[in-house]
Amino acid sequence: QVQLVETGGHSVQAGGSLRLSCTSSGFTDANYFEAWFRQAPGMKEREVIAVIYAGNENTAYTDSVKGRFTISLDRVIGKNTLYLQMDGLKIEDTAMYYCAALLEYRQYMPTRPTDFTYWGQGTQVTVSS
Repeated sequence: QVQLVETGGHSVQAGGSLRLSCTSSGFTDANYFEAWFRQAPGMKEREVIAVIYAGNENTAYTDSVKGRFTISLDRVIGKNTLYLQMDGLKIEDTAMYYCAALLEYRQYMPTRPTDFTYWGQGTQVTVSS
């Protein structure tokens, strides 16, 4: 059974950095995607931030975080850790951040919340001026 647990959310001043982690278990091979989403109060739907394919570590980012955020994956047999390094944080980055997993290959990077099967409980990031 796949389980995802996020940690690392915190309050930080604008311009600062944070690193989020998502520890996961239950993956049997490298044929899966993991992603970071976020949802701020008032948002109808979670917004994809970054996606990584474990098979070749290809990545994709939403435009608003390109050059500031970095997704990476540390794969260990039986337990993986997904990271989101966030630099140059802005007030508008304030949100609940979630990691998500999809355990199948897709020809194109999945980016919709409905593409992903497994979710963590979320970790809060608050950026202040």
